[in-house]
Amino acid sequence: MTMGASLLVASIALAGCGDRGETEGGTGNTGGTAKVAKIGVIAPLSGDLSALGKGIQHSVELAVKQANDSKAIPGWTLEVEAVDDEGKADVGKNGATKLAGDDQVVGVVGNLNSSVSQQTQPVFAAANITQISPANTGPALTRGADGNARPYKTFFRTCTTDIAQGGFAAKFLIDQGIKTVATIHDKKTYGQGLVKHFSDAYKAAGGTIVAAETINPDESNYSPVVSKVAPSKPGAVFYGGEYPQGGPLSKQMKAGGLNVPLMGGDGIFDPQYIALAGSTSANDLATSVGEPTDASEAGKKFLADYEAASYAEPSAAYGGYSYDAANAIINALKISLKDAADAKSARQATVTEVGKVSFDGVTGKVSFDEFGDTLVKVITGYKVEGGKWATVKSENVS
Repeated sequence: MTMGASLLVASIALAGCGDRGETEGGTGNTGGTAKVAKIGVIAPLSGDLSALGKGIQHSVELAVKQANDSKAIPGWTLEVEAVDDEGKADVGKNGATKLAGDDQVVGVVGNLNSSVSQQTQPVFAAANITQISPANTGPALTRGADGNARPYKTFFRTCTTDIAQGGFAAKFLIDQGIKTVATIHDKKTYGQGLVKHFSDAYKAAGGTIVAAETINPDESNYSPVVSKVAPSKPGAVFYGGEYPQGGPLSKQMKAGGLNVPLMGGDGIFDPQYIALAGSTSANDLATSVGEPTDASEAGKKFLADYEAASYAEPSAAYGGYSYDAANAIINALKISLKDAADAKSARQATVTEVGKVSFDGVTGKVSFDEFGDTLVKVITGYKVEGGKWATVKSENVS
């Protein structure tokens, strides 16, 4: 990626208070003197992936504002501390260290990228801070390299994994009669993992991988890889990566005579993909975790509340999952903060209580298994039609 903006740390006092340990009545709707606990956000807030990161940030802000307005935790005011990880592992680790060093931070929503969470997980675990990702789909984050050992008990996620997403994508293409595919990934943890799980499922379903290539995400000319793939005459190209590279790759495929659909996962499911790919992206395909946000009454209310709050950026692909992640932490804080002297002393109890939550959220029932994974494993397939992502079908793959 080409993101080069400097680290941005934005402290957002939603209730109008500062950085003190306590806030006075009238600032957080809690009445009297209220203690402060912070929910951190760590996501790309600048650079190519900021459209997704800003949606994560604002969705958490909305959940926290609603909790403060309803006095959800008597005696406490919640604040949001947002840190820009730029979608980069080293920057993310530094951001996690900053959040962990703030005694008022008791839970965190993020990261967007699985490769970044690999670096932030141990930092938050060492500080007993709950981390809930709304977007990490790499299976090893919750199940370890062997698939059976949870690496960090502080890590949870509200989205499902690439095992489910890759399997759905394979069946999605087979069902459309596409039996030959070339794969391309960006060498990142997410892209490699998604292509692996897709390829395993696709071959098991009778499909054939006719070519397997990679790109360098820091480059913008993909014509060499298109030239390598084109002679294999695939029925589609499956791309493991994100929209900043996926959009131009689709455009260059079509310009290079490889006029077949590009399919990717949730990393390309964003309007920016279509903007970058141009008109030749028609019939390109994507999968994303969960159902469309507006498919449920809870999702419609979330979108209406989000719009009413007039945030500068849309909730994007992970808004509902971020809102649910924040509310999972808030539900846990209702218990962990009840008799706590300060936010830091409630960190371990918050981890324990997040593991027990069970409530109806925007994305369905919010609860976690023994690995910290969501129990909801719904995936939706989309196709570019008329310059927009159109829903094709949703399926529970559990």
